[in-house]
Amino acid sequence: MDPIRPFDSQMALLKKVLDLRADKSQIISANIANAETPGYSRAVFDFEDELDNAIHRGKTIDLAKSNEKHITLAPANFESVVGKVTHVQDKTGIGDRNGVNVAQEMIDLSENEIMYETSAQLLKKKLNLLKYVISGGQ
Repeated sequence: MDPIRPFDSQMALLKKVLDLRADKSQIISANIANAETPGYSRAVFDFEDELDNAIHRGKTIDLAKSNEKHITLAPANFESVVGKVTHVQDKTGIGDRNGVNVAQEMIDLSENEIMYETSAQLLKKKLNLLKYVISGGQ
């Protein structure tokens, strides 16, 4: 067994999470920037379930595809996770057809920032551990 292999997959996963969190931050920021734009449809970026399915694939029963046109339930691995942007139509009935709630967007942005920072810190810890091992524990 390659002793570095556990670091590679964990670091690759953390890198992917950082990329997806950055994408989510851009979507939320666009929502906030367009909070006063009439007719703007709020965008939601979701990747957590897709990433979870990709990570835990193989630990559960996988459904077989009998035709290549069938839709897969989860990506083959976490590196292929791209997330999904959905647009939510306004249901408030205010009249400008803009359903962006700035307070909720700020909460979502803060939560995403915390998760991004946590992932960055975990990656930093992994790199420091690897640096420590390479330097011979000094």
